[in-house]
Amino acid sequence: MASLTRFLEKKLRLKVNGKKSAVAAPWLRKFLGYSMTRQKVPRLKVAPESVCRLKGQIKEILRKGRGRAVARVIADLTPLLKGWMEYFRLASVKVTFELLDEWIRRKLRCMLWRQWKTPRTRAKRLMERGIEQVRAYTSAFNGHGPWWNAGAPHMNHAVPVKWFAQQELMSLLTEQRRLIRLS
Repeated sequence: MASLTRFLEKKLRLKVNGKKSAVAAPWLRKFLGYSMTRQKVPRLKVAPESVCRLKGQIKEILRKGRGRAVARVIADLTPLLKGWMEYFRLASVKVTFELLDEWIRRKLRCMLWRQWKTPRTRAKRLMERGIEQVRAYTSAFNGHGPWWNAGAPHMNHAVPVKWFAQQELMSLLTEQRRLIRLS
């Protein structure tokens, strides 16, 4: 790093920002939100820092969404997700998009569980969504928190991926596949 900095500053008369510059393997660095895979033929992927930043923005929208209809929260999420996907359309590693899709759906299920508030209401809503009565009451009175319940099988059955598609929640993986076909 020192010899590169010296060359750039002395010979080329360029300024080097020490905070942003480093010498490392491509998969350890990020550039404009992208990173590389550690394979013989490297592929572009979304940098972990970019994923964390997106999750922070989504959390902020969901925090504002308490007490509002899920459809309204999804409408608020859509522009953010579309813009993010448009920017990261070149990423070819799909695992990030799959994990983000799962995480977003779980956050929305968690929001629903919180909105249902009482165990009786939760049991009633679960039964409305096709869960049998015994399982609905067992699930509603289980004593676990919203995040645990959002990932539990009873919520996955009551609020499936198909339901989110009907509510027009954009799937990042589907959008990525669509953008790749257009390229």
